Amino acid sequence: MRRPHLHIGILLYICVLIGGCAGRSAPAPVVLLNSQVSDGSEEYTKKTYKVQRGDTLYAVAWYTGNDYRDLAKYNQLSAPYTIFPGQVLKVTPPSNVATAPVIPKSKTNQSTAPTTSSVDKSLVDRPKPQAYRKSEKVVKPQNVTTVKKPSQSVKKQTPTSFPDKVQEWVWPAEGKVVGTFSKSESGNKGIDIAGVKGSKVVAAADGKVVYSGSALRGYGNLVIIKHTDTFLSAYAYNDTILVKEREWVSAGQQIATMGDSGTNSVKLHFEVRYRGKSLDPMKYLPALK
Repeated sequence: MRRPHLHIGILLYICVLIGGCAGRSAPAPVVLLNSQVSDGSEEYTKKTYKVQRGDTLYAVAWYTGNDYRDLAKYNQLSAPYTIFPGQVLKVTPPSNVATAPVIPKSKTNQSTAPTTSSVDKSLVDRPKPQAYRKSEKVVKPQNVTTVKKPSQSVKKQTPTSFPDKVQEWVWPAEGKVVGTFSKSESGNKGIDIAGVKGSKVVAAADGKVVYSGSALRGYGNLVIIKHTDTFLSAYAYNDTILVKEREWVSAGQQIATMGDSGTNSVKLHFEVRYRGKSLDPMKYLPALK
């Protein structure tokens, strides 16, 4: 006996799948990275990474929480950093790579003690639970929320080493939150802030620019800032990039102008990662009012 309702159910399921794919606003997958890194939802703690088809050194660095120049150094690679499927890359410093001592240029409040890739969990910057609950009530996909104007304070001293934890987080742009974080495999791995083309994009925390360019597919003109040995933040879809790699920046300092490179509307795509693991930026940014 035929079951018309079964056919209708299957048809509806297919329509939902098609609709879900068509409505996706998150950046396209940068590379495959397969099961070793998945979609960025798990920390990458291995000491090596086996290159898969489609991988680039920039993407491997981003998803394992590294500076691509460090990976190039660990694996004796030179520009244009060509890697091959099946190649095993070291993603932690090998024993024969010595860490050069940092000589302070000026007196600073930042810690100059050597840091390691293994950071005590108690030292990892944690959000205030109450602040996050307030954010949850305000930031809803169906209710567009206006973001507060970024902090204008810029520190003058140049850091000489990475701190053990992030001291302060500020909003990276002024505008409306139009996309929120999702843990699903094809979901948004950060937040999207819509604004005016050419408006300011600022560093969300003190750190060092470890990537500035457009080599990561799906992110347009991208800036990646390293804040500690384990924390990175990314700023995608920029119109113009105003900072260079290896440059130290302060929380609230302008690093780019908002644009629509790599996407179909003017907005900033902002991500926070810990050891390559995608985190909800709303847990770290100041609560919205």
